[in-house]
Amino acid sequence: MYPSSDFSFSPSSLFSAYASLTGFLMLFRSMLHDFVPEKLRSYFSSLLDRFFTPKSKYITVVIDENFGLNRNQVFDAAEMYLRNRIGPDTERLRVGKIPKQKHFTISIEKGEEILDTFEGSEVTWSYVQSENEKGDKVKRYYELTFEKKLRDKVMDSYLSHVVAESEEIKRNLRVVKLYSRDVYASDDDDGMAGGNWGCINLEHPSTFDTLAMDPDAKKKIIDDLERFLKRREFYKRVGKAWKRGYLLYGPPGTGKSSLIAAMANYLKFDVFDLELSSIYDNGELKRVLLSTTNRSILVIEDIDCNAEVRDREAENQEDDKRSGKVTLSGILNFIDGLWSSFGDERIIVFTTNHKDRLDPALLRPGRMDVHINMSYCTGLGFRTLVSNYLGLDGLNHPLCEEIEALIDSTEVTPAELAEELMQDDDTDVVLRGVISFVEKRKVERSKGSTKEVSTCKAIDDDEKQSGSLDCVKKKKKSGKQKGKGRKAKTY
Repeated sequence: MYPSSDFSFSPSSLFSAYASLTGFLMLFRSMLHDFVPEKLRSYFSSLLDRFFTPKSKYITVVIDENFGLNRNQVFDAAEMYLRNRIGPDTERLRVGKIPKQKHFTISIEKGEEILDTFEGSEVTWSYVQSENEKGDKVKRYYELTFEKKLRDKVMDSYLSHVVAESEEIKRNLRVVKLYSRDVYASDDDDGMAGGNWGCINLEHPSTFDTLAMDPDAKKKIIDDLERFLKRREFYKRVGKAWKRGYLLYGPPGTGKSSLIAAMANYLKFDVFDLELSSIYDNGELKRVLLSTTNRSILVIEDIDCNAEVRDREAENQEDDKRSGKVTLSGILNFIDGLWSSFGDERIIVFTTNHKDRLDPALLRPGRMDVHINMSYCTGLGFRTLVSNYLGLDGLNHPLCEEIEALIDSTEVTPAELAEELMQDDDTDVVLRGVISFVEKRKVERSKGSTKEVSTCKAIDDDEKQSGSLDCVKKKKKSGKQKGKGRKAKTY
């Protein structure tokens, strides 16, 4: 039935078959275009692609520069986050700096990729920049590529990690601002406060390491600040405004302003320096305080110099309807009343040279939560001064032990000792000068104490009795005031 020889195609038969197939396909294509609608053709084409094109195991998330009409927070966070992920394999970088910046800003150029690792999983970032046809509009975005099986981890955890890390980087790089209503705001100011606040960069170099304070007291203050920062949910749960009040009290020259600067540098909080005497009334006080920002320290120095905060009884005796006056009630209402709930992460610092002059209503917890006694310098505090000014350990020089014993036995401020430590470049000469100064101060203090006379001493028996009675009344009144309420923390 079939020939016994092997079946074979000649070149002419192959060419004929090819020509016939080509003609059929052309006819089929023509009929397909004439009789099958375009949408149906596209559907069949995509269906065939789905079956014959291998599926990718990767997914790409596009993060545009803008989200609707607003700036995309995730884009800004990625830009900040990737600055610390630039490796040696990156070939093209963008570098910039504005006048007030201390550091260069470095970011990747378009087309560059960065490989990042999160909890053992790898993701790839790439920066894309494109222009429209006219060339007058640039679109910038990041592409984040990862395996599809990592989708939940990336969307739920990784992106949150990127945002949190970027916030931490910004806090470390930001320049702390010092605000005052006495400084005129200018177009160059990059501060965020409203109202009439002008600002400058806080260039104060004070840190907790350089403060001439007792080490235990410094540690307690740092621990209290750290605890305050971590308690956002705690304050919300207990129904309290997220703020903290500090009272710094002690004689002049004991480092109250330096402690405020150290707190600001440690927390990276802006400082608002408020002069109560420049405020017209309680209404203006509210407007001024409401224009301050979150993550800030409000400072009211020498609060005892304002008569309104000394005695609430005297305030009640005056006409409450009189305008042009900041009252104690107005201050209390903002730091502990309904208006205190405005804003988050706020610290209020009061300073005074005379704590006993303040109205007890200001001193209770909730208003001044922590009382810090900025006392005279101690031997341990002097070690810090010696390290700062002379570069000495304080334990290796034979004169330091003698000076520490003298300081512990008299009253001398860190500012006075700092001035003595700058008198000469020779360490031995400086330390001998400190000994002479402290000994002289000790003699002056002892002479001054012997000249003190009791205010209750009377010349005759009648005056004695009257004077004693007056003193007893004063003590009772003072004791009654100081005993009110729960005591605040004291360092």
